This record gives sequence, structure tokens and C-alpha cells, in this order.
Amino acid sequence: MRIERVLRNKGDEVVTIAPAASVADLLRLLTTHRIGAAVVSGDGRAIEGIASERDVVRAMDITGRDALQDTVESIMTSVVQTCTYDDTTEGLMAVMTELRVRHVPVVGPDGALAGIISIGDVVKARLGELEDERQALIDYVTQS
Repeated sequence: MRIERVLRNKGDEVVTIAPAASVADLLRLLTTHRIGAAVVSGDGRAIEGIASERDVVRAMDITGRDALQDTVESIMTSVVQTCTYDDTTEGLMAVMTELRVRHVPVVGPDGALAGIISIGDVVKARLGELEDERQALIDYVTQS
């Protein structure tokens, strides 16, 4: 299944946060939206990084509570794996597994932020495909 179809089904809303925001602001944002990562972007289009719960945990392990006052830019992952509408869930699943990431931003043809795919989105799409295949096999066997 292509990423474009996954985004059509789930929506293309992306939660972003400014690089200068505090880690405490990031945590409030993640909690409010019930998500595990936010794209770091000053304008909502250019991807400057991604900040996840894991990044916060790593920062707090190093500096303790003081990390809450740090900027998102100081804890974010700045080298971000992205995908496009034409990528497949199978390919993205392999990339996410290899890189051990749970969120991958989607970029449109113009290179701008167009969505985000989580590992949960990929699993849900794959389960849907498997269910469709199962039903097709049942239909084929019962029609014979």
C-alpha cells in the first residue's frame, strides 16, 4: 500500500513545534494531542527536526529536571528520515525497523511537510491489507 493511501485514510494533520519552544512545552503538546513525536518546524513546512518522547527521556537522563527548560532544538533529532507519497508501507516498515524509529514525516512533491506516519499507522494499514487478502481467499474457496 502506498503512503498516499495511508494518509488519505488517517488524515494529513501534523503537529509541529518551534525549535525555540521549551521541552516542557513539547511535553504538553504531546500529551494534549496524545502523540509520541512532533515535527520541529518554524514555519510548518520545512522540517528542522523531530522531537519524541525518547528524546525527552534521553535529555532528562543527562540533566534531570533541568531538561524541561531546554529548547526543543537542543534535544531534537536533526537528521530526519522522511518518506514520500509514492513509498510503500512495506518499505517504510523495513526502514522504521532498521532505524528503530516510530515516526516518519511525509514530504510532498515540493519537499514540504505533508503528513506524518507512525508505526501504528503502518501496522493498521498492513492489518487491513491482510484482512482483505483473507476475505478474498475465503470468497475464492467458497465459490469453487
